[in-house]
Amino acid sequence: MTTRMLLRSAAVALAALTLGAPSLEGQVSTRIKDLTVLEGDVPVRLVGYGLVVGLDGTGDRAVGTSQGGGATVRSVANLLRNLGVDVPENVIRTRNAAAVLVTAEVSSYLRRGNRFEVSVASLGDATSLRGGQLWVTPLVGELQGQPIATAQGSIMISQGNLDGARTVETSGRLPQGGVAVADLASLGLANVGRLMLNRPDLTTAQRIAETISGSLGEGTARVEDPGAVAVDIPADQDPASVLAGLGELEVIPDAIAQVIIDARDGTVAAGGPLLVGAGVVSHGYLTLTVGAEGTEPPAQGAVRMEPGVRVQDVAEALHAVGATPESIAAVFESLHQVGALRARVVVR
Repeated sequence: MTTRMLLRSAAVALAALTLGAPSLEGQVSTRIKDLTVLEGDVPVRLVGYGLVVGLDGTGDRAVGTSQGGGATVRSVANLLRNLGVDVPENVIRTRNAAAVLVTAEVSSYLRRGNRFEVSVASLGDATSLRGGQLWVTPLVGELQGQPIATAQGSIMISQGNLDGARTVETSGRLPQGGVAVADLASLGLANVGRLMLNRPDLTTAQRIAETISGSLGEGTARVEDPGAVAVDIPADQDPASVLAGLGELEVIPDAIAQVIIDARDGTVAAGGPLLVGAGVVSHGYLTLTVGAEGTEPPAQGAVRMEPGVRVQDVAEALHAVGATPESIAAVFESLHQVGALRARVVVR
């Protein structure tokens, strides 16, 4: 092997180490409270079946018959019956009403009287919920369970995007439409013994444990698994004060080597300053060459770049030559498969 070949091999090895080596440079510290949740603070999902009324002829098209009506007709008849008005189902027209599924996600520390946002979505063939009012709807946390909250109010629907995209009007939200009617059970702060990571990661969990131990004392925090850090709160200290203080401590979470590509519009998002090593990808008319030598002028649809180029620069170059979103996704997936891009590629 010649001296030149040895030097080139050493350079390639050094580049590979540089591309794969983790670094805290450029990473931002984050509060522990933004990386974790208290044990027991698992979000509670609520669901209910309700009626939206007051629509301008855009509701469900079900019509009552002598044999009975559809779900919406029966719901309207039951609603009126509960109010003391008995109306035969075969005379009910429901173009101004729509059956909807009502959903919400709330904290397990929700207390009676707290308000929260709910979402509604049409269950039938209504064409729009705009302008409708959600009739009072019980919300439960489990099937056949007791109501935990109720939802009621005017439905809000977005006005659509400026680019002319069609607005979906069969779903909407009520920003403060939910009201808790009971306290949700929780472990209580005195029983909290773990911090659960929002995004399980062993390195981040270890950094959190080390930071907490540095504040409370050696050995007061330990990693149980990538998703949980156990904390021993001193018996002579107030759990609320301790947990509030720990939440304000800052750590640098481990950077996730990930590239996310939107196959519809070609948007590329990289988790950190990811670099691309040597490799060649040919996809249709498009050829991306990273690191290969050559003096001939590039052909149409050819992109040539130096090793160690940023993912963002590769994306810009592909956009510049008119690559389609599908082609961009295929190129990055191929770079990952051949080892030129040491990151997970997610196409959505």
